[in-house]
Formats: sequence, C-alpha cells, structure tokens
Amino acid sequence: MAGGGDGGDGARARQHVFLLPEYFKDASKKAKSGLMIVKLVNPCTGEGAMYLFNMYLQQLFEIKVFKEKHHSWFINQSVQSGGLLHFATPMDPLFLLLHYFIKADKEGKFQPLDQVVVDDTFPNCILLLKLRELEKLLPHVTEEKEIGNKKYYKYSKEKTLKWLGKKVNQTVAALKNNNVNVSAHVQSTAFFSSCQTSNDKEEDYIRYAHGLISDYIPKELSDDLSKYLKLPETPPPLSAPPSKKVKLSHEPVEAKEDYTKFNTKDLKTEKKNSKMTAAQKALAKVDKSGMKSIDSFFGAKNKRVGKI
Repeated sequence: MAGGGDGGDGARARQHVFLLPEYFKDASKKAKSGLMIVKLVNPCTGEGAMYLFNMYLQQLFEIKVFKEKHHSWFINQSVQSGGLLHFATPMDPLFLLLHYFIKADKEGKFQPLDQVVVDDTFPNCILLLKLRELEKLLPHVTEEKEIGNKKYYKYSKEKTLKWLGKKVNQTVAALKNNNVNVSAHVQSTAFFSSCQTSNDKEEDYIRYAHGLISDYIPKELSDDLSKYLKLPETPPPLSAPPSKKVKLSHEPVEAKEDYTKFNTKDLKTEKKNSKMTAAQKALAKVDKSGMKSIDSFFGAKNKRVGKI
C-alpha cells in the first residue's frame, strides 16, 4: 500500500510504502479509507511515536520503519526516493492506556476514564477511548468502581503484572511454535529462525519474551515484571580469552627468563645486528677467508693528486 501527502505549491506529494495485515486486502473501501496516521505516546519511553489508527474498524497499529540507504520505490508512474518501508502491525491498545493509568495513579484515587486519558502533548490519545471492547480490557490493569451509573478506575499493579505475565507466556508459545532460536549465544537485537530449539532452556524463552514485552512498558514496570517472573539476574558477559600479549600495567613485570646469561659483548653484537639491513646481514655471513680488502686496490701508488 502506498500513501501520500500534500506537497504544497505544486510540489509532488511524498508517498510512503506500508505493509499491512493481509485481511486489509479484502477489506471494504470504507475500511481502507478510514486509516489515519496519528502521533501518540510511546509507553516505554514516554516520547512521541507514530501509529496507524483505523477509524472504521477501531483498531490500533504500531508502525515500524525499515530503512535502506540508496534505495527508492517505483510507485505507479513515479519514483519515491528514500527507500523507507513501513510495517503496520496490530497492537494491544492497553499498553498505551497503561501509560496514563500509571501516571494518574500518583493521585491515588479512582477517576473517570475521560479524566485519566488526557494529554496536552498528544491530544489524539482520545482516539483510544473509541476502541472496541475497551471496557473488557480495562479490568486487566485496573480496579473499578461504579457510582451513579458512572465507572471510575484506578491502576492496579497486581493485576497488571498478572496480565503481563500472560503476555509473556503467549509470546513464549509463539516463539516455540515458530521455532525461533533464543539461546543465550544468539540473544541480540535481532533473532533468526531455526529448527533446532531443543537446546533452548525455558528460562531463555521467558527472558527473551520479557525483553520483547519490555519494549512496551516503562523501565520500572519491566523490572517488577522480571521479579514477578522470578527471573534470575542477568549473568555478566563471558570474559574474553586471555591474550598472549603482555598486558600493560603499572605493576612490575616478573621476568620469565634469566637475561643475565647474556654478557655485554653479546648484547652489543645483538644491538648492532638489529640495525643492519637484510643485505648487510647476508653479506656478514659470507666466508671472507682469502679475500683481499677493498682498501688494497686503492694503495698510495694509485693515488694521483693534482694541484691547481
């Protein structure tokens, strides 16, 4: 799918390439036209991030951007430079709502939903209140009270950890079903598929899934989730193999050989030879017995000195 924007002043509109879930292929025109890009809070960092919102289906999508240098797209009869590829994947909106409930919990009281989900920096957060089955999601992370036919909510850390624990278990199951190798030696910012998962420990799966979920929650909550899952502290990285080179240090180094067995003459000879070129060293090894010195060819009788 390619989307565009108004370039203004007759300039050609910039277009973007999106990869959407397959079911959009058969979706109605109304569903497709209901897509809009909005800026909402990133629940992990608290900063702004771009999301795709479907007004018709009332769905939220996370946008990830893949960029390659020196690439362009051919879109219909035009060429769009930049080579950006946007991935839109469905996202549980409760992660974003959780950000506001944690923030509102500082007041320590029950509040109506429209007073919790308020953000002057990201006013489009009110779109979250229009999502379908919203009331079914909130009990996973909040305590609820109803007074005069109006509901009030308050953040529940206990319920949230339980809900996040289920998310981790679901992620572990998905990793196993897709044969994703998560063993310690391949844990990094990327992962790859492998048919050999028998060597992966259950702890590796849980730790990896915890890392993925932590991209959607604050650091403090991530630490609490790690304790809830009873994950041991991350082991320190394996030390590098000892180097054969002598390490630089301010401490005196003990000699491994007795250098006193070399006399002064040997040291001078060694020092002199170290300054000789390869040709000079080769010439020094030649047997010179029976050879005349080059000075003998330039004796006093051969000298002719003239005066001016």
